[in-house]
Amino acid sequence: MSTGLIIVLVVVGVLVLWCVGIYNGLVSLRNNRENAFANIDVQLKQRYDLIPQLVATVKGYAEHEKGLLESITQARAAAMNATTINEKIAADNALSNALAGLRVSVEAYPDLKANQNFMQLQSEIADIENKLAAARRFFNSATKELNNGVQRFPAVLFANMFGFHTEPMFEVPATERAQYDKAPEIKF
Repeated sequence: MSTGLIIVLVVVGVLVLWCVGIYNGLVSLRNNRENAFANIDVQLKQRYDLIPQLVATVKGYAEHEKGLLESITQARAAAMNATTINEKIAADNALSNALAGLRVSVEAYPDLKANQNFMQLQSEIADIENKLAAARRFFNSATKELNNGVQRFPAVLFANMFGFHTEPMFEVPATERAQYDKAPEIKF
């Protein structure tokens, strides 16, 4: 074999190994993102399991709040039936909005706020909401890492060819962003 052929084979081998390394790195980043969303799913499952108990407890006190309770139940069902990550993100945002409406509505029922079962459920939901927030931050971090990996040179040359693309973050919907940009109103 000639020296030229050996050099060409070595260069081709190095390029193949380099492409394999890029592909494996992108696969790891994608799997980290999917794992991060699986952690969100675990917290969402706990949340979904607690919601019927919370609704049943509140129902006894707030019969005329039936529409709100139905919207929570519908949002929960939609969230449980979502199949893709993006559908689950949208459904979870809808469920979060419905639960926020419930928290506002509960303020009108002093007896309910003093009920031990309700207080325990509220505490458990608050704990899950905090865990969900942490899981969402981790998911967004994993998504950022994947997006950076897909967009960096030289991976950007191969990402589309391998089926990798940037993915959306878990964000507050644009329709609610203005609400969160305002400073909270505090009343005593």
